[in-house]
Amino acid sequence: MNKRHAVVAATFAALGLTLAACSSSDGDTDSSVTAVSHIHGLGLDPSGRRLYIATHEGIYTPDSKGKPKLVGDSKDDFMGFTVAQDKTFYASGHPTSGADGPGNKGLIKSTDAGRTWESLSLSGESDFHALDYAHNTVYGYDSTNGLLRTSKDGTTWKNGATLQALDIAVSPKDADLVLATTEEGVARSTNGGKTFDKGEQPVMAFLSWKANNALYGIDTSGRLSRSTDAGATWKKLATVPGGQPQALTAVDAEHVLAATQNGVYESKDGGKTFTKRLAVKSSGGH
Repeated sequence: MNKRHAVVAATFAALGLTLAACSSSDGDTDSSVTAVSHIHGLGLDPSGRRLYIATHEGIYTPDSKGKPKLVGDSKDDFMGFTVAQDKTFYASGHPTSGADGPGNKGLIKSTDAGRTWESLSLSGESDFHALDYAHNTVYGYDSTNGLLRTSKDGTTWKNGATLQALDIAVSPKDADLVLATTEEGVARSTNGGKTFDKGEQPVMAFLSWKANNALYGIDTSGRLSRSTDAGATWKKLATVPGGQPQALTAVDAEHVLAATQNGVYESKDGGKTFTKRLAVKSSGGH
C-alpha cells in the first residue's frame, strides 16, 4: 500500500468508524434539546418540501424560527434514512437507551412523514447504514453483515454482494446500476448489486443520485463533486462549510442538501454555493 492510499484508507476508515459508533444507544433523551448532532440522513418531503434530519436522537425538522423540532415522539437512533415518496420514509437504526426491543431495528417505515413508524423486516438482524429508494425498490447496505440487499416490498429481501461500504446510490435511469463508496473509491455494480467492481478514484464518503445527469459525491473533507456520466468523470464544485461531512442528499439536478460538523447546508444552484439551513451541535464523537 503506498503512502497516499494509506492516508486515504485511514481517513475513510475514521469517518466510517465515527458513523458506525452510533450503534450504541446513549442519546440524550431530554425533550429540551434545541440542537442536533450525529446526523445520519437528510430528506425533503416531496409534498411539502419540509426538511427532515435523521439523527442519533430522533428525526427533526426546523420549526417556524428555524430551530430543530422533534418529529413524533421517537428518540431512537436513526441510521439509514431515505424519503421514498409522499410522506413515506424508510429507516433503520437502534432503540434509544432503556427502550424495549432488539438492538437493531432492521427496516422500519413511516407513512406519516416520520411521526410514527412500523417494523417491516429484519428486526434484530440488520442495521442498514445506507438506504436508497428507486424503481419501486428499497436498496440497503446492511452494515451488520457487510451486505447489499434489495427488496420490492420491504419484507422479502434479495442478498447481493458482500463489501465494505459507507454509502450507496442507485441510478435514477437504470435499476441495475448501483454505486457504493469504499476506501478504494467508488465501486460500481451493473447487475443490481449482485456484484461490484473494484472501487475507483476519487474516494467519496457519500453519494446521491436523483437526476440522471447529476450524480453528486462528497469526499471526507467536505468537497462536493458532480458527475454527468454516471461516475466516469467528476467535476469538483464548492467545499461545503463545516468540516467533515455527515450526510448528502440530492433533491433534483440543482438542489442539494449536505450535513457537516457544524450545520445542514442547502444549495439550489447545483452545488456552486451553499446556505445554512440549520445549526449542528459540535461534538467530539458519535
